[in-house]
Amino acid sequence: MEGFFKVQHILIDRQFECIRKHMETLGINLNTTAWNEHVPEIEWYIQTVKERKRATTNTLPFEQLPHRLIVEIAYYAVFWLNCFPHKDSIHNTLSPPTIITRLKIDFNKHCRLQFRTYIQMHKQHNNSPLPRMVGAIALCPTGNEKGGYYFLSLNTRKRVVRNNWTVLPMSVEVIATVHQLATECKKYKGIMLRNKGGNIIRDNQDNKDDIEGNSNDGTAGNSEE
Repeated sequence: MEGFFKVQHILIDRQFECIRKHMETLGINLNTTAWNEHVPEIEWYIQTVKERKRATTNTLPFEQLPHRLIVEIAYYAVFWLNCFPHKDSIHNTLSPPTIITRLKIDFNKHCRLQFRTYIQMHKQHNNSPLPRMVGAIALCPTGNEKGGYYFLSLNTRKRVVRNNWTVLPMSVEVIATVHQLATECKKYKGIMLRNKGGNIIRDNQDNKDDIEGNSNDGTAGNSEE
């Protein structure tokens, strides 16, 4: 059918063996890895995401990062990686989001804010003297047609979506607030990547197949502390 494509083959880690029967009913061949084996395409993609996360982290004015901000850095990296067609993609010019959702990235809508920009969000108010603005940290675009953005609210500590805001300079007070959030999460300086076994992944281990801490069934799930 025009406008659709069918997945016929999936390369995946052995921890997803449990979905084999379901995939077979859909006519999809599931090729799981053996013990101590990895899918090169997946490993390289994970490494690329790590590199983007490190690069983004080094641009931040914060020495300590709360859990929510660390997760959002990963989302930010993946969002922009998906916005451009890969050389081995099914289409030479269309990105994955465009193929799936038919939405196209617009510079004027989706590049208005840099990750970490401090803004004041407008909130509902009445005639009371209560504050009408809430401080937040810009995360990444939602990708919708109106150019909405995700923000980390410094008031509720949650991710919110807004279309209107006012950009302000990053003050010492804002940085101190983010550090306080990190302290509440018991976070230390910077970020630390760990594997499924809880062992720290060093930079020189990114290209190694045998990563310390892998389980005996061949899984190699990387996680962010």
